[in-house]
Amino acid sequence: MTYCLGMLVEDGLVMLADTRTNAGVDNISTYRKLRIVANPPDRLVAIASAGSLSTTQAAMQRLEGGVLNPETGELDTFLTVPSIFAAALAAGRAIRMSRDALSGLQQENVNFDATLLIGGAVGDEPPRLFLVYAAGNVIECGPDTPYLQIGETKYGKPILDRALRHSCPIPEAIKIALISFDSTMRSNLAVGPPLDLLVIRNGQRGGESVRRITDDDEYFRDLARRWSEALAHARAEIPDPTY
Repeated sequence: MTYCLGMLVEDGLVMLADTRTNAGVDNISTYRKLRIVANPPDRLVAIASAGSLSTTQAAMQRLEGGVLNPETGELDTFLTVPSIFAAALAAGRAIRMSRDALSGLQQENVNFDATLLIGGAVGDEPPRLFLVYAAGNVIECGPDTPYLQIGETKYGKPILDRALRHSCPIPEAIKIALISFDSTMRSNLAVGPPLDLLVIRNGQRGGESVRRITDDDEYFRDLARRWSEALAHARAEIPDPTY
């Protein structure tokens, strides 16, 4: 299991992902799930992945060589697509093709589904964020619900619904994202550090790399402690029920 989060606010895009992978409680390892896949001067494209690593890796290999666009007859790669929407569609085709190619290996308790978050900007467009489903279809993140999640989503969702707004400044969005991950990691051992953080600000087309947050990161540890204390204080301040 994994957890990946993308948040689209007025000032740009924030993406955060854990790195824990497991094939059972005795087979846990680390794998980068958030990465920049295209960063020439005119574009910045980032991907976060959840689900089958074999499907994800096969899809990325297909995209490096190009995936046929049925509308144009051309091969699409992250370096040639004209928009983030086109990048998400190309990734959807690659995911579907890779999953179908592995279907002959399907066995009980083996799942080849994979989902992606694709964010960034191409040319003059503002940062955009899409979720790519295992079937290859996509949805776009919008201001009304300014986040998308994949993987282990339920434990980190409440803070997003209560606190995240499209108007949040990027530092506030990062804080909310880290609280979302702290809540998830406390409830699910299959999600864990290091965490990878990417910020894409409006007008940015390169230069800002992924930041790795380890379990001994001073700010993250302080945030987790303060959040626990704040929750305990808030609970204590609520009057006891009368029944």
